[in-house]
Amino acid sequence: MNIGLASTRSGVSQRMIRHYERIGLVPPPARRDSGYRDYDERDVHRLRFIANARDLGFSVAEIATLLGLWEDRERASAEVKHLALEHIEALDEKIAKLQAMRATLNELAERCHGDERPDCPILSELANAAPSTDAELR
Repeated sequence: MNIGLASTRSGVSQRMIRHYERIGLVPPPARRDSGYRDYDERDVHRLRFIANARDLGFSVAEIATLLGLWEDRERASAEVKHLALEHIEALDEKIAKLQAMRATLNELAERCHGDERPDCPILSELANAAPSTDAELR
């Protein structure tokens, strides 16, 4: 099947399929005599796996590890569970940071009168607060 059909069947855009090929998550597909890519059901299944892992927030490196584990029929499921639990911890940290950000912004919004006066605690806080060292959420 061509890249358009593989994209439709996997739910992964053609651009992302090409990207996954470039970074090695998807092996280069066979080529037709015309030079066009020729995907099979295994490729579509792999692309769905990648899309599902991305939807759960796994990084490209983590997906590469998961793909290796998925293909290794000798592996122990404990390895997969360990990776998932580590990812849950990272998600919990992000959630806590996002909740703290939300609480701060909510408190500032409640202090702002939201009228025609120019004074605004939201802008004052943005101008005076020390910069965050957490670039991940920026």
